[in-house]
Amino acid sequence: MMFSRLRLLAAVGLVLLLSDFHPALAASTLRYTLAMPAPQTHYFEVDMSLGGFGKQYTDLKMPVWAPGSYLVREFARHVEGFQAKAGGQELRTEKINKNTWRVYHPKAKDFTVHYSVYAYELSVRTSFLDAAHGYVNGTSVFMYPADSKQLASTLEVRPATGWTQVSTSLKPVGGQFTFTSSNYDELADSPIEIGTHKVMSFEANGTPHTVAMFGNAKYDEAKLLADMKRVCEEAHRVVGQNPLDRYVFIVHNIERGTGGLEHLYSTTLSTSRNAYSTEAGYKGFLGLVAHEYFHLWNVKRIRPIALGPFDYDNENYTHMLWVSEGGTSYFGDKIVQRAGFVSPEEYLGNTSTSITRVENTPGNKVQSAAESSFDAWIKGYRPNENSANTGISYYDKGELIGAMLDLLIINETKGQKQLDDVMRYLYDQYYKKQGRGFTDEEYQAAVAKIAGRRFDDFFRRYVYGTEMLPYETMLGYAGLKLTTAPLTTDAALGATFSTTGGKFTVTSTLRNGSAWQGGLNVNDELLAIDGNRLTDDPNKLLASRPAGSQVKMLVSRDGQLKELTFPLLASTAIRYRIEQAASPTAEQQAVLQKWLTFKQ
Repeated sequence: MMFSRLRLLAAVGLVLLLSDFHPALAASTLRYTLAMPAPQTHYFEVDMSLGGFGKQYTDLKMPVWAPGSYLVREFARHVEGFQAKAGGQELRTEKINKNTWRVYHPKAKDFTVHYSVYAYELSVRTSFLDAAHGYVNGTSVFMYPADSKQLASTLEVRPATGWTQVSTSLKPVGGQFTFTSSNYDELADSPIEIGTHKVMSFEANGTPHTVAMFGNAKYDEAKLLADMKRVCEEAHRVVGQNPLDRYVFIVHNIERGTGGLEHLYSTTLSTSRNAYSTEAGYKGFLGLVAHEYFHLWNVKRIRPIALGPFDYDNENYTHMLWVSEGGTSYFGDKIVQRAGFVSPEEYLGNTSTSITRVENTPGNKVQSAAESSFDAWIKGYRPNENSANTGISYYDKGELIGAMLDLLIINETKGQKQLDDVMRYLYDQYYKKQGRGFTDEEYQAAVAKIAGRRFDDFFRRYVYGTEMLPYETMLGYAGLKLTTAPLTTDAALGATFSTTGGKFTVTSTLRNGSAWQGGLNVNDELLAIDGNRLTDDPNKLLASRPAGSQVKMLVSRDGQLKELTFPLLASTAIRYRIEQAASPTAEQQAVLQKWLTFKQ
C-alpha cells in the first residue's frame, strides 16, 4: 500500500513537472555581446544571438523602468540602429510600440540582432559610458524576447581598449568576461562596472563580498572593509538567514553622490568622493551601505506582491513602499546603531530630526504613507515647487512608522518580540514557503501574529490616514518623552529662493504661510522690500520682524512689475526632541534596552 501511494505521488509529481516544461523554451538559446569600441562617444554596442525561435516573428522588448526606482524612464528612447540578420541576409523589422521591436524571420529559427544604446547619465538607476569607465544597468541596455523572459542566457563583455576589470554579480562561465544568467530578471538585476577600477574583497557570514571602487577617493582600505563587514554581519542578524553565495558592491565615488539602488546579489552606491574624510560623511556612507544591503531581504526577497515578477512595460503599483523603502531606512539606521557606529543618543537625535522634518512638511497632512507609496510613479520621482505642500516621502514617514511599530510590538510582547521578528516571519512564510510577495492585509496579519493582537486602528489612522503618529505614547513605552518648541518666535515669510545670477527668484512657498497667503508666486523675481533694493537673502532680512508686521514687496512677474503688500505671519515650525524621562520604570527600561543597543 505504501509502495503504491509512493508510485502515485511520483506520477503526479512527474505530471506537474511536465506541465511546467516548455519544449520551445528549452530548445531556444540566447547570447548577448556587449561592446564599447569608442567609449568617448557614450555608445554601448549590443549584439543578440537568438537560436531555436520557430515562429514567424519574434518581439524584442526594452523595459521602461528600473526596479527599485519607481518611475517610467522610457529607456527605449536611447536605442539606435536596430537591425536583424539571418544567414548574412537582413531581416525585416518594425517597431510596433514605444519599446517593442518586431523581427520577421519566417524561414530562420536562428538570427542575430544589433543595436546601439546611448548611455550618458551617471546615476544608480541608469547606464553610463565615457572614456573613464562604463556602467550598465540591465534594464536600460538589454532587450529580451517578449515571450521568453524566463530563457537563460550568456553575456560576453568586451571592454574598451586598456580596460581590465569587469565587476558584476553575474556568475562567470567559460571565457574571459563571459557570464550566465538563469533568466532575464537576473540579467536585468545584475549591474556591471567596466574599466580599471580598484577591486577589494572581504567575507561576511561565510559569503565572499567584492567591492568595486570607481573614482579617486581617499580612504583607509583596511578600516573601510572591516567596517563594511560589520555592517553586513549586523544586517544579517535581523532576519538571521543568509540568501547569498556572493555579493558585489559597485561604488561610484563622484563629486556629488546620487544614493543607492538594490539588486538581487549586489548594489550600486553613489557617494561623494570626499565622504570618507569626515566623521559625518563616513557614517553617512556606512548608513548607505546598511540601507542598500538590507534590501537583500526587504524588497529583493521580502516584498509586496506587486514587486515581482516584474511587469517591465508598465507601472507596478503598491501601497507598501513605506515598508519596502521607509522600513529599510529604519532598519538601516538601526543596523549602524547596533553595530556601534552611532550611539543611542545620536540615534535619538537623528530620529528627533526625522520627526521635525516630517511634521513640518505640510503635505504630511494631505497624503498618507500608503498614498505616497502608490503615487511614487507620478509624484515621488517627479517633485515640483508644490510637492512639500501636497505630499510626504514614504522614506521619511515609513521610517517613523517603523520605529513606532517596533516600540508597539516590544511593549505588547513585554520585550519578547520586535519588528525584526515580523521580517523573519515574512521571509519564511512568503519568500521561502510560498515564493511570492505579501499583500497589504498579509503584512498587517504578520504584525498581529508577532505582537499577539491586531493593530487595525494604528494602520487605519497613521498608515492609510494622515493623523499625527502617536509619538508620545510609543516613546513613553521606552521611558522617553517628546518635547516641542517653536523653531523661532519671529515671523516667517514661508518661501525659498534661488540666487542664480544675483537674482532672488522664488522657488517654493509654504502652504498657508505668509508668502502663500500674500500672493507671492513661484518664479517671481523679488526686487525690493519696503522700497529698498534687495541685496541679501529675503528670509534673513525678515527674520527678526514681529508677527503681524506689514511687508511691501516689488516683484518682477513674467517681465512685469507688481507690488504686493501683506502681513508677516508667525512661524508654525516646531522643533521636536526626544529625551529620557526622569524616572523610568523597570518595564520602560526593558523596552528601551530591547529597542536600542547600548555598547559597554
